[in-house]
Amino acid sequence: MNGIIDVVLPCLNEAAALPGVLTALPAGYRAIVVDNGSTDGSPDVALAHGATVVHEKRRGYGAAVHTGLEHATADVVCFLDADGSLDPAELPALVAPLTRGEARLSVGARVPAARGVWPWHARAGNRVLAALLRRRGLPVSDIGPIRAARRTDLLELGVVDRAFGYPLEVLIRAGEAGWAVREVPVRYLPRAAGTKSKVSGSVKGTLRAIRDMAGVLR
Repeated sequence: MNGIIDVVLPCLNEAAALPGVLTALPAGYRAIVVDNGSTDGSPDVALAHGATVVHEKRRGYGAAVHTGLEHATADVVCFLDADGSLDPAELPALVAPLTRGEARLSVGARVPAARGVWPWHARAGNRVLAALLRRRGLPVSDIGPIRAARRTDLLELGVVDRAFGYPLEVLIRAGEAGWAVREVPVRYLPRAAGTKSKVSGSVKGTLRAIRDMAGVLR
């Protein structure tokens, strides 16, 4: 598993965060920024910092992420939020279980780096969903936005959700396919100034994400 690793970054108005995120990518990790309708110049910022930019007109986290996956060409693909809340330097730790043959899907378990980073409403919804997955035999504690797997494996899973239920469906389908799934602790950081989470930034955003994920569980 040598060579370039693609990193898909779904993006909606993350111009303030992109420079820090893109310059922090480890050597050998290639950024694919999927713009989901930004109005703040995010695509231009991404291009200026060496990223490949793809445009996805359909709004939705899953739509952006899956489009990035379809444009990736590397054997291994990572997924990372573009708002600065996750450190790109931790990506090799996620890839390591794949390299060692210990997992087909590696997911990050967020550990808040400071008080208030992860609002109560987002943590509560995440815990409920993770508990439901553990009942299905998946050893996870987080439905997080940072993960790694082989590109062909992910495409073959046939994930259909194109909203916030996408990461949950990836886990469910991986479990049904009998994949070995490994969790890796990752620091959850304050977002870059000028950015706001589309999910945990408000109770409304969290409820929308839970609605999408509940639809996947059904």
